[in-house]
Amino acid sequence: MHTKLSSVEFGALWTTFQKKTMILRILDYLISTAEDQDARDLMSGLYEKLQPKVEEIKTLIKNEGAAIPEGFTDKDVNLKAPRLFENGFDIMFTRILKEVSMGMYVLHMTISYRQDIIELYKKLSEITQGYYDQFTAYLIKRDLLPRPNFTNLPNSITYIEDESYMTGSNFFGSRRPINTVEFGLMYHSVEVNNFAFQLLRGFSQCATDIEARKYFTKGVNISKEILQGIEKGLLHENIKVPAASGVTVTNSEIAPFSDRLMMFCTFLFGGFSLGGQGFSSTFILRDDVVAKNVVYGKDTFEYTREGAKLMMKKGWLEEPPKMDL
Repeated sequence: MHTKLSSVEFGALWTTFQKKTMILRILDYLISTAEDQDARDLMSGLYEKLQPKVEEIKTLIKNEGAAIPEGFTDKDVNLKAPRLFENGFDIMFTRILKEVSMGMYVLHMTISYRQDIIELYKKLSEITQGYYDQFTAYLIKRDLLPRPNFTNLPNSITYIEDESYMTGSNFFGSRRPINTVEFGLMYHSVEVNNFAFQLLRGFSQCATDIEARKYFTKGVNISKEILQGIEKGLLHENIKVPAASGVTVTNSEIAPFSDRLMMFCTFLFGGFSLGGQGFSSTFILRDDVVAKNVVYGKDTFEYTREGAKLMMKKGWLEEPPKMDL
């Protein structure tokens, strides 16, 4: 007996189709412009694993008698466009995309109940984790991904016994150092915003729509403000964040992707960043650091919502399936 897809399973498949077709178009371009053979082989391997999964999702949707979404197609990529980024950005780009995917697959798996859908997300998670590890190893080997700072490790355990731990200072005004959990979350934010800063610089340089170009430029400034704020705070702790990678934006003004794809990609990363900021606000215990994180989250939320409105205005945002009971 055929078990119909539930509304949430269909919504998960629809979302996955949008994201996967976007990634395939990005890979089309990155593979065609890759100068390093190892990078090209890695990205080609990922493409060969993902393409059949997109076809599998199409079949699942078709078997339910539902319309197959458009997603992103060949018209959203320009394979004749010259390189927009250099120095390992292609692998950095795909690594971040896989980071986003890992979180989304976990969510989709938890709202899926049909065994074939669960197995689909299990396999996608396996592919994603494997390539994420390979992309990370590639970047570290070439000194393109700075490793976080080292610290002296504890030789005993202690428990927090005073709420002043959250204020970050005691009666005498001395401030406690940030802990390794707090630093790890802040460091991840630095890594993500370093990437976003370069990505949006490239998008703002080549977007053909004036409003989209202004939107990307605004994103560059937001990422820059977040980076400066976190790095300034860490310097007050006498912690210097390792230098960013040597990724550079070329002078090309020819867009490799449609404005619609670049806007959706930015929208996706905005949601990813918001999730990270929400998670950080729970596990960062110093009030002053949380307060700044809340401001960054507010700015990111407003920016992401502005992007959604702009996509709607331009007719670039495919509508998710309605609840029709």
